[in-house]
Amino acid sequence: MLRTVTATRYVMPLREGGSLPAIVEADDDGLYVLKFRGAGQGAKVLLAELVAGELARAGGLAVPEIVFVDLDADLARTEPDPEIQALIRGSAGLNVALDYLPGAVMFDPVVQTPDALLASQVVWFDAYVSNVDRTARNANLLVWHQQLQLIDHGAAFYFHHAWDGRTDRSQDPFPRIKDHVLLPAAAALREVDAALAARITPDTIAGITALIPQDWLGAHSRDAYTDHLVRRLTSPRAFVEEALRARALLV
Repeated sequence: MLRTVTATRYVMPLREGGSLPAIVEADDDGLYVLKFRGAGQGAKVLLAELVAGELARAGGLAVPEIVFVDLDADLARTEPDPEIQALIRGSAGLNVALDYLPGAVMFDPVVQTPDALLASQVVWFDAYVSNVDRTARNANLLVWHQQLQLIDHGAAFYFHHAWDGRTDRSQDPFPRIKDHVLLPAAAALREVDAALAARITPDTIAGITALIPQDWLGAHSRDAYTDHLVRRLTSPRAFVEEALRARALLV
């Protein structure tokens, strides 16, 4: 189960990404990076953030705590910026947020290189969830207490913005893995493949997709996401072979 908190104060915007995230304070006195359902591509981004983030955690990767955030449209009254006012009012209800990690710094691929095992795990996972947004331009990785933290999974399942929910996309090889910021360091893809696939069981997947609020699903069904994620783990995994092929072209 994910915790649900109530936003009590809009602290500051983070002018990054199409979802226009912001730091907010909640009724548990915690600070969170809030993703608004009224921004960009709407609830599908929040769905991807939730499902991919919790799948990463199930796979053993570090992800800040994900919470549901109840947002009252009345919070917009204290904001002088009309754009922020409209964003808050358009996002009233349930949103999603990540725990704000004080002191965390953005991962810099020029000066920081994770070991081959961790890099391979992250590459494998992003290929699994079809995450197009872990590139050198925008790594979406933080370093906090010397640990790599995965953030911003709203671009995962990129195909679901034009997906009917019935077409089988589970065997897509995901060629955009060639742009992954950690691919050059991912020398242990074969070694991590079976272990990660074993950690993300059908029951784990079903438990995570069960968390999706019904009104975030739109025309899709919960079962469509569950079935896609389960089938994608069927061996041989085309996304792993594609990652191996893409890395071979780099070395």
